[in-house]
Amino acid sequence: MAKRLRLTSFENTSLLRKLTIFYFIMSIVPMSVLFYLFSQVKSTGNIELSVDDFELTLIFVVLGVLIGYFAMRQMIMRIIDIAKENRIAIEEILGPKKARTITVDNKNEIAILAQSFNEITSRLEQNVRNLELAKKTLHSVLSKVGEGITTMENIDNFLNLIVETVTQALQAEKGVLLLKDKEGRDLTVKAVFGKDLLDTKQVKISLDHEIFGFIVKERLPSVIERVPHESALLSIFQAPMLVSPLLLHDDILGVIAVSGRKSEEPFDDEEKNLLYNLALQTAVAIENSKLNEDAEKTYFETISALALAVEAKDPYSRGHLDRVAKFVVHIAKGMNLSKEDVKTLRDAARLHDIGKIGVTDKILKKNGPLNATEMDMMRKHCEIGEGIIKPIRSLRNLCDVIRHHHEKLDGSGYPDGLKGEQVHLLARILAVADIYDALTTDRPYRTSFSRGKAIDLMRSMKDQLDQRLVDILSKSSGE
Repeated sequence: MAKRLRLTSFENTSLLRKLTIFYFIMSIVPMSVLFYLFSQVKSTGNIELSVDDFELTLIFVVLGVLIGYFAMRQMIMRIIDIAKENRIAIEEILGPKKARTITVDNKNEIAILAQSFNEITSRLEQNVRNLELAKKTLHSVLSKVGEGITTMENIDNFLNLIVETVTQALQAEKGVLLLKDKEGRDLTVKAVFGKDLLDTKQVKISLDHEIFGFIVKERLPSVIERVPHESALLSIFQAPMLVSPLLLHDDILGVIAVSGRKSEEPFDDEEKNLLYNLALQTAVAIENSKLNEDAEKTYFETISALALAVEAKDPYSRGHLDRVAKFVVHIAKGMNLSKEDVKTLRDAARLHDIGKIGVTDKILKKNGPLNATEMDMMRKHCEIGEGIIKPIRSLRNLCDVIRHHHEKLDGSGYPDGLKGEQVHLLARILAVADIYDALTTDRPYRTSFSRGKAIDLMRSMKDQLDQRLVDILSKSSGE
């Protein structure tokens, strides 16, 4: 198929084609005269040229030169105009300082144009590299945040992950997240990342502070070029400092900030937007955590009330939960367990018999030993109790203790028949405290034992109970 001829206007044709046309116009008349003279010399050996013919020839030559000159001048002026337009664009893209450097080093417009395009190309390549890096950074941040959300056990771990991730992603040296206190007047440090920041958790900064006060008022991220050193926290920060508010429904929950810069490049708009968007998501996570804490606190209080109601059904076990809670705390402190373990034991002691809500009053209040069928029903209360608290995320650490507080070291316990070290230490502590209280209180089928007698009976159960725990309980009970 033949190609169609495309006509292009002279105005829109390329500079090279225009140069060719004008050069042809400049050359055609002189070349024609020379060719004419050459042909006469060759044919006659003489040049026959009148004065009028010479004048006419000279006029055509001059006109051709003038036309070529003005045409070439027009082309050169166009190049100069392009260079001027380019200089203005360069100032907008590269800044006045860089533009002046290019024009000072080069006086030739073509050289300026070439170097300008080289500089712009270099900037575009750098922007592409920065964009790729920003995409990788954003992907890394979102991946870590997503992982933190799915594996988050508490909000503190999540906030520490946020601060660490965003500090590294923005190539900063230090990061800090501050939240408003209950009174709403001061900001307190909640999470930090970087050197020399571990001792700043107790620092408070007023919402009216010249840096954070401005951020809270404007509700927008900002780059702080000068960091004042009048406070214990800010004195260890370095400029520049990028700060963003934690916004939720136009309410300020706190601020997040990173400071110092490992690279020489300043914080740019993309990084400001990254921190701002991450701050918005963090504010939502903080609010959701508060709502979950309130809901779970209400649920825990409801279950605790339910456990007390179950306890009240049996007149012989009233006060049992509080007493067992007191005993497990004594044992835990005697073993120098952590505060977290002590809290877990205390909560488990208060809820360990919650599963008895699934046991009938006839069995609970029976005046005498239970038969095999009734004992099987009674043993179900461990599994029922675990099932009640398992849906509550904050109480899942109690599940193993509540389920196994009737296990024995020799495997004779229930519901799983665990042996030795298979029984968790906290479950063993609760088992010792539970048995001790059962022995030292009246039952429908017997009167209570003295504390000394109860300890002796428990020491005789050396294959079933952890004797280290019995010894600690003995000392704390005064026996």
